[in-house]
Amino acid sequence: MTDPAAALIEDDPFADVDVVPTRLGDALIQRITQAIHDGRLKPGDVLPSEARMAASFGVSKPIAREAIRQLAAMGVVHIQQGKPTRVQALDAAPLDRFFRFAVRGSKTGLTEAVELRRVLEPPIARYSAERRSEADVVKLTEILKRLETSWGDVPRWIEADLDFHEAIAASAGNTLLDLQIRALRPLNREIMELFNSRSTRNTGDWRETYERHVEVVEAIRAGDGEWAERAMSKHFEAAEAAIAEIATIREEDNNDSRDRAGS
Repeated sequence: MTDPAAALIEDDPFADVDVVPTRLGDALIQRITQAIHDGRLKPGDVLPSEARMAASFGVSKPIAREAIRQLAAMGVVHIQQGKPTRVQALDAAPLDRFFRFAVRGSKTGLTEAVELRRVLEPPIARYSAERRSEADVVKLTEILKRLETSWGDVPRWIEADLDFHEAIAASAGNTLLDLQIRALRPLNREIMELFNSRSTRNTGDWRETYERHVEVVEAIRAGDGEWAERAMSKHFEAAEAAIAEIATIREEDNNDSRDRAGS
């Protein structure tokens, strides 16, 4: 008779994997990130070797190594084979990976991504209107020119549109919101490709979409937060139904393809 406990051990996906003491590793991560926040370590600085950190903090080299790996996964440091580990500037890459994983793991992922943008971007437009600099307005005006000259050219339009929304987030004076919007870029590109590649898209549609972008910029230029938030909400309301419908069809097609592959 098979021993149930033995069967569980054989099926354990974590068998023969060394367990690193979590508290020591977390403490080391906290000390390193604190040094970055304090300015003792800056983007581009070389991190001490694993051996030196292990000796400095009184931990083993495996614990130091695991802490560095976790910091790399968070985008705090950059590990490169054969080269010293360096502190890197905060970017959206870890969030980008998380969002893509979350969306791919959900049957309604793209629709949920649209809803997330709908929640985030109108208030971001308000903050932009209240906090933007003249340089921010100039940048948005330049992006409007790119949009105006790319009607019907889907790839060019999408790149300009992505830059438009990211420029607004960057001008809102909130690093976390800025990172959120930049992290959503790959998903936003997929949504925009679905929306702008519709066969029913005509010159009138391109003009109306462009004019909605213009109104958002005008509100931001005027420093009118309420108007900017309202204009961005109107922009999403005009496109939301079509995007959600297309995203749902796309997800159903993907699910059908997976079902056929598994049958």
